[in-house]
Amino acid sequence: MSLIITSFFKQKSVIMITNYIADLMVKPGKSPVFGNPEDFGLEYEDVSFKASDGVSLSGWLVKGSTKRVIIQSHFGVQCSRSGYSPKVQGMVKMWNDDIVFLNQTKYLVNAGYSVLMYDFRNHGNSGEGTCPWVTWGPEEGKDIIAAVEYIKGREDYMESNVGLLSICMGTSATVFAYGMDNGLKKYPNIKAMISVQPLTYEKFVKAMAIPRFLVKKANKPIQKRTGIDFSKNTFMPYVKDISVPTLVVQNKNDPWTDPELVKQYFSELNVEKDIIWPQLSKKRAAAYDWIGKNPDNILEWFDKYI
Repeated sequence: MSLIITSFFKQKSVIMITNYIADLMVKPGKSPVFGNPEDFGLEYEDVSFKASDGVSLSGWLVKGSTKRVIIQSHFGVQCSRSGYSPKVQGMVKMWNDDIVFLNQTKYLVNAGYSVLMYDFRNHGNSGEGTCPWVTWGPEEGKDIIAAVEYIKGREDYMESNVGLLSICMGTSATVFAYGMDNGLKKYPNIKAMISVQPLTYEKFVKAMAIPRFLVKKANKPIQKRTGIDFSKNTFMPYVKDISVPTLVVQNKNDPWTDPELVKQYFSELNVEKDIIWPQLSKKRAAAYDWIGKNPDNILEWFDKYI
């Protein structure tokens, strides 16, 4: 009987751990919107628009020039248009302080850009997706297309050139959107992209040193929730479809990725391109914080093409 009880509790523990891993990867609701552009002295309007599948998306259009617009797509699960706050996170905290994306919005507006900051589906103030889980790009790709379409459809911005600031899952969504039929390739007004820390699920869980048997077990509830096999369905086959000059930014000391993946991503870009490797602290979120405090590389790239 004692062996049966021990076996039962071991099995129960494995189920709890695999569900925790699945929640960590795809469970929404950890990404509140905080702050306000007015706090930075910025003029803005609250905006909403719909993706092709009817999902309602919420954002801020921060006003600068109507000739140049940056569309920012944030990272996933623990983030929103505002950035990241550790106050509402669970045991795994990416950063000890708020990462405030309005920092980069401020210097972009000062440099003559408007900035569309929006929440992906299942994040921030946007609506629940047709899939109510975070998918690391396949579903969220519809949202970035909707953001570009929204800018194109505004009378005051329809002639503007667009730059994409795509952060982690924002990069995944952007690349999937380039690979979609009627995706981003059809918009000639998109002139450049900055791709911050591209990452696939497989490389992420490997870097986190999660035992492979637990990864395999966690894949089952993830696939059941999303209908997607994260270990196979990645954005990498669509990198070749990106059609605008792209700058890649990757923290050289990021412990949650494989540098070879970033190098492969960069090598498969068939456009004008560059890559920078800032040497930051040994945390993945260090690069997300760095963006808002180091405008030179960001502005240089966008100013060159937009």
